[in-house]
This record gives sequence, structure tokens and C-alpha cells, in this order.
Amino acid sequence: MNAKTISIVVPVYFNSGSLPHLFAELEKLELELHKRALALELIFVDDGSKDDSLARLLEFKNRREQTKVIKLTRNFGAVHCSKTGLKFVSGDAFIIVAADLQDPPHLILDMIDKWLAGSKFIICERITREDPVVSKIYSKIYYKLLRTFVIHDYPEGGYDMALMDKVFLPHLTNSSKSVFTPLLAYWLGYRPDIIHYHRPRREYGKSGWTFTKKLTAFLDVMLGFSNKPIRMISGVGAVIAMLSFIYGITVVVGAMMHRIPVEGFATVVALVTFLLGLIIVMLGIIGEYLWRIFEESNKRPETVIEEIW
Repeated sequence: MNAKTISIVVPVYFNSGSLPHLFAELEKLELELHKRALALELIFVDDGSKDDSLARLLEFKNRREQTKVIKLTRNFGAVHCSKTGLKFVSGDAFIIVAADLQDPPHLILDMIDKWLAGSKFIICERITREDPVVSKIYSKIYYKLLRTFVIHDYPEGGYDMALMDKVFLPHLTNSSKSVFTPLLAYWLGYRPDIIHYHRPRREYGKSGWTFTKKLTAFLDVMLGFSNKPIRMISGVGAVIAMLSFIYGITVVVGAMMHRIPVEGFATVVALVTFLLGLIIVMLGIIGEYLWRIFEESNKRPETVIEEIW
């Protein structure tokens, strides 16, 4: 009987400083897995790094020949990079692990033990974090909105690292380009086992998770999983239409009774400006939905692989 295999996918982007430490942790993990009669499949995906990350990955592959290294032509983003790695997974369970070591690798073994005990979905929820103040504020707002508009029982601190049984694999690899993978995994409905942990500060390199990427991920989550924004537009439009109708009747009645003064230019300008601004915002939200439809219909590849080792 063949040993069960755990697949680990590692998206890499400017992580040359942390990779040697990650390799050491993964080698320790492999020894522990052998004690449990488990095999380890390692899949690294270089997301267009311009530092020495690829060279370090190839050095590690020379030491551990069965390691898979995939190089993308450019930076496509962590979610798309991870999904590319998932296409090469052949194990019985899989984990996406950040290369920056902010999600402690020692948690992997705890997740594997829970999987061996029968759980199909184990997540590591952040309870506290040593991130910059701005990042903490963004995360708090983001997860609050996510729980309000998308999934009410989503972990308050969020999660990135999770172990999933192979039954998750077809759902994630066949998902649309704009779908946020961790949220989709949670949305599938499998009850997760939760491991709580404190997220330490980043010690190696600089985060590539810029504000623009965070905003894009936020829009993908809100517009890719929820119809509430579009319903809010309809609701606001209906309320404004009703108020405008009532106001129009008031103006007509006032004019018939000669009670409309000449003054009022400022009021008219304020109302027109407000309504035009509201219309622009509404059209922007509708445009975001339409863009995602276009992205799915234009058949453009999610990522482009340059080479595989």
C-alpha cells in the first residue's frame, strides 16, 4: 500500500532571504512525516521574482531532486500563483504555505495530525498579529465587511494557511480568475477545525502585499462572492427615486400656490452634485461586475508558465 502524500505549494516572490530558513523547516517536517508513514510533495512557484529566489529554489532542487519548481513569466499575484501550483498537486491533502515564514511552519504538523484524525479542512486563524498599524486597521475593516456582506461566520482574524483534503482540489483549480481562494475554500461548506496562533512580525524581506493588491483582493471578495453591493445600489436608487418624486410633488404644489421663492440656486446645485456623484459611484460598482464577466469570457490565461524543473 502506497504511503499517503501531503502536498505543499509555496508561492515565491522576492523571498531569497527567507527561503533558506523555509527549506530547513520543510526538511524537519519531512522527517516528522516519515515517522507517520507520510510522503511530502513540494511545489514552489516563482511569481516573477527579480532577486535570487529562483537560484535558491534550483539549489534546493539539486539537493532534493523530487522537488517541483515552476517559473512564471512575470508577477501575476499570490492568489493566481498559488492556483498554478495547485494544478501540479498529486497528494492526498495539500497546503499553501507563505515563503516569508510569517505563518509559522510548525503549525503544519498540527494540521496534518488533525487531517489524519479525519478532518478534511483545517485552518490557522490569526488571533493577534505584529503588523504595521495601517495593516492592522485595514485587516480589521476588511474582515468586518467580509463577515457582514459575504460569510457571517468567517474567522474574525482571517486565515491564509490551511490544510485541505484532495476533495477541495477540483473546486479551487476550476474557479474563476477573480475568486479569492481562501474564501472559496471556506464557502464550500466543509466545517473547519481551527488552530489559533499569533502572527509574528516579518523578519525577512519586504512584503509585496501592496495597498493596490489589497484593494484588488477586497473588490474580488466583495463582488465575486456577494450580490449585496448591487442590491444596495438598487435600494439606494429606489429610495432616491421616491424622495425625488415626493420632492417633485411638493415643488409642483408649492408653485401652484405661489409659495416657491426665487432663491434656491445653492440647493439645486448641491442636489445635482450629490446625485451625479452617486450615479458615478453606482456605475463604477456595476462596471466592476461587468469587468469580472469580461475577464471570464475573454479566455486570457490566468498565469503563464515559462519553465518547469
